[in-house]
Amino acid sequence: MKYFGGVEGGATHSRLVICDESGQSVGSTSGLGTNHWGIGIPECARRIADMVERAKEEANISKETRLTSLGLSLSGCEQEATNRELEQELRTTFPNLADSYAVSSDTMGSMFTASSIGGIVLISGTGSNCLLRNPDGSTFNCGGWGNFLGDEGSAWYISYRALKVVFDDMDSFEKAPASITKTWALIKEHFSIETRYDMLPHCYAKFDKPFFANLCKKLAQNAEDGDELALILFREAGVHLARMITALLPNVHKDLVQTGELNVVCVGSVWSSWNLFQGAFTKELSKQSIKFNLKLVRITKSSAYGACYLGADSAAFNLPRKYSDNFTVLHTISKGGKAPTGNGVATKCCKCQEK
Repeated sequence: MKYFGGVEGGATHSRLVICDESGQSVGSTSGLGTNHWGIGIPECARRIADMVERAKEEANISKETRLTSLGLSLSGCEQEATNRELEQELRTTFPNLADSYAVSSDTMGSMFTASSIGGIVLISGTGSNCLLRNPDGSTFNCGGWGNFLGDEGSAWYISYRALKVVFDDMDSFEKAPASITKTWALIKEHFSIETRYDMLPHCYAKFDKPFFANLCKKLAQNAEDGDELALILFREAGVHLARMITALLPNVHKDLVQTGELNVVCVGSVWSSWNLFQGAFTKELSKQSIKFNLKLVRITKSSAYGACYLGADSAAFNLPRKYSDNFTVLHTISKGGKAPTGNGVATKCCKCQEK
């Protein structure tokens, strides 16, 4: 019996699945973050090996049994040179882990969980990233540069914008587009602070991106309760995410849209608040003349399955899979960029939407 592994790796947590020759999951587990830029390649490899051994134990697979392939779709694995370095670390330090490896970015795992030919993956979780892959293997990206250079539309960026708008208003530097009262109270509660000066350690010496980004979940609740500033921040995020797709559309190959539609795999926790930015998102896309439908889908299985598929393919093994079981349709935007109705009305938005 051959076994195939796949890892979905993020900055804060990871997940691994092991499938047998029929494509059925026989073991799975979760672990710590596996972004090598944050923890280093040796520690990243150690965490991967630890998950493999725990999943093998759950599946009653002998410790001496090597995986036929191990697909790694990890945050931070966008460069071929460091991908090869990670593979070499695994082969050297854990020589009995797997026969072959396929290392790629987390976006690739998400994409291949939903499709075998490619498409667009739009990640909006702690950070953000957008990647297009055509059937010929060519790839193009927009974003993915981290919080210092980007992360627009992500949980971290929404949280950061909340602080920035509040601080600018309190400084009389730029008036907020709506009352800051509820947002400031939420910031103080989340970070356990009393004054703005108390916020400085969280921004610098004790900066913790995942914790910072967790403020977004509370802002979403404020938005659901009708707070106008929170609503504006999510609309701004919708515009940013739509612009990432717009940036990649000129590079879409005709072979990718032969069916008349393009899959956009939507990944990350911010998509759970789709109702808060749907209008702004679709309104921004309506500015474009798109010649095919955009089908927004959310995967219902871990992208560790996509990583597993990639690993099996790299090992030249036809692992059975049924993509339609792995996703649900979130929304379809008809070709031509038809403008939405309802909550797509333009709003005065912080430096982003048209006034």
